[in-house]
Formats: sequence, C-alpha cells, structure tokens
Amino acid sequence: MKIKAAVTHGLGEDFTFEEVELAEPNAHEVLVKIVASGVCHTDAVARDLGLSPFPVVLGHEGSGIVEKVGSAVTSIEEGDHVVLSFAYCGHCENCLTGHPTVCLNFNDLNFGGQMQDGTNRIHQHDHAVSTFFGQSSFGTFAVTNERNVVKVDKEVDLALLGPLGCGIQTGAGTVLNRLKPEFGSSIAVFGSGAVGLSAIMAAKIAGCLNIIAVDIHENRLELAKELGATHTLNGKEVDVVKEIKAITGGGTHFAVETTGVPPVVKQAIHSLRPLGSCAIVGVTPEITFDVHNDIMAEGKTIMGVIEGDSIPQVFIPQLVNYFKRGMFPFDKLIKVYDFEQINEAFEDSKKGTAIKPIVKIAE
Repeated sequence: MKIKAAVTHGLGEDFTFEEVELAEPNAHEVLVKIVASGVCHTDAVARDLGLSPFPVVLGHEGSGIVEKVGSAVTSIEEGDHVVLSFAYCGHCENCLTGHPTVCLNFNDLNFGGQMQDGTNRIHQHDHAVSTFFGQSSFGTFAVTNERNVVKVDKEVDLALLGPLGCGIQTGAGTVLNRLKPEFGSSIAVFGSGAVGLSAIMAAKIAGCLNIIAVDIHENRLELAKELGATHTLNGKEVDVVKEIKAITGGGTHFAVETTGVPPVVKQAIHSLRPLGSCAIVGVTPEITFDVHNDIMAEGKTIMGVIEGDSIPQVFIPQLVNYFKRGMFPFDKLIKVYDFEQINEAFEDSKKGTAIKPIVKIAE
C-alpha cells in the first residue's frame, strides 16, 4: 500500500514528506494506522549521526489503531488502540529472563534498518527504505512485529500515548523497575526534560521523601516542582553537590542522570551517599573517573539503564492506569504539532521550548 511518510535521505537533513510503498504484514506482524508519534532525542541522534542506513523513515514513539493482523498474531486484534515500543527478539537469554531492553539483538533490530527476518517493509522506487526501531512511526501507517505492540485503554486519548513507548517509559521505568527506591528514600534527578520529569513523577509514586530536580532552566524546575520534586536546584547558581548533601544529610540514596554532560554526570555520582546508586540514561561521551575515590571507596554503584528496563506490555498499561488516576500527569510535558510541522517540532525540542513534542498524523 502507498503511504505518506517523513523521509530522511542523508546526515542532518530535514524531513521531507514523500510517498513510499509499505508491504503487507507477515504472519507475526501488525499493520497500524498511526494517529500520532512522539519526537524523541534518539530520532534526532539517528538523523544527525546516522544510526540507521539512509534513506530511513524515523519515529519510534507511535500510537495508533490496528488495521490488520498477521495469521499468527494472537495478542492483538483489529481495532485495538496500541502504543508501539522498541523491537526485541523474544528468544535470547535477556529477553527470556524479563529484560528485553538489553536484548542481545537490540542494536540490529532497532537500528539495522530491517525487520527480524532480514527484509524491508518500506520501499521507494524499488529501493529499500530503512525501518527504525522496528516501526517507523513518522508515517501514516506502520508495519511492526507483534512484540513491538502494546494494547492500551481506549478511554484515554490515543494521541497522547506514543511517548510512553520510549522517553517517558525510560524515565519512569528507571525509577520503578530498576532503582526501586524504598519508601522514604532520597533521589536526585539531573535534567528536567521528558525523561527526567518522568523519573520525578515515578519517584513521587514510589514515595521518596526527598525528590531533588537539577537543571539550568527555571521554567523546567518550576514544572518539576509541580510534578513532585520537593527541592529544585539551578546548576548555574548553586554548588549542586553541596546543596544535595545538605538537603539529605549526607547524600542521596539514588540518582538518575539524563543529560549526558560529563561534569553533570560526576555531580550525580558525587552527590550520592555511601552505597548510593546512580542510573545513567543519557547518551554520554567518554569520562574519566577516580574509581577508588568516586566509586569503590564508598561502595557506590553506577549502572546504565535502557528503556527503563521495562517489559512494555506490562509497564505501559501500568503508566496509563497511573495517568487515569491522576498520579502520572505526563500530559503536562506535551506540545502537539501537525505532522507537516515535524521539522519545527524537532527544532523546538532542540532549543528546549518544547519538552515532549508530539506530531499528530491522523484523527
């Protein structure tokens, strides 16, 4: 079938709207009419650094309505409202032990440009176009494996839900699935973008006593306070480590680092109390640590967390339920754009004027 998609042809190029050919779903796949898609930093990184082969249809926070299911699909039906998440193989050791976010085939399935069977679903002028994250949600329709698809509550506005598939799942899941802070513990979240603010909302759900938001933009710190932060610190104005230790009486039990900025990463680690744990979720370059003094001598833990260590089919419906109950108001992060405004949405995300853009593709 012919669909409209935002195609990226080369490194750093703007999106262009073009007609492409989308193949029928195979036995284990689903055809989804895309209603909306979140704009994530990973899409920008893929466009600007070439994570997937060009040309490519990006987008990996899709939400939509199931149009058709393959003959072997058992968990999804036509008409279901769904969120699309990351691709995973389902049969490696990590997938089988409940950690599909670190699937041994994760990079090939999400960034390699092809489906699990090694073929392409999108073509243009008889040439293959890469699929991103097994879905390519910057198009009017997408074909994706059943494992990418999460059925969601039809009572909730479907256009809002796409970001649960990646960015919001990452922040909330890092807290609730991986760090699992005890009631009354303390946590600092470095960076108050969509991922960091989702972590703050999750920390409130977990019952953390001190939830400290660190950023350099006052408007984001104000929103962090509205969403659950008990303290906010502007990194341009205060000694963050000193202030955190004063607030917590010696340092936080947990930290979430979302910025990927090396000096901020070190702040996150230095602000921990002995035996504290820091989850790194931002794309971070090479950093030099004093391993003895920074980590080992105080028994600290540094961990990388991908996609919130989530099982999407379990965790995303939980987040939707929290949202319905007023406990996880992620809609306060969102700014909606028309599909034709996708380049503007990316620019606003880069400038920080939009925390979590969503492009509306269909009604």
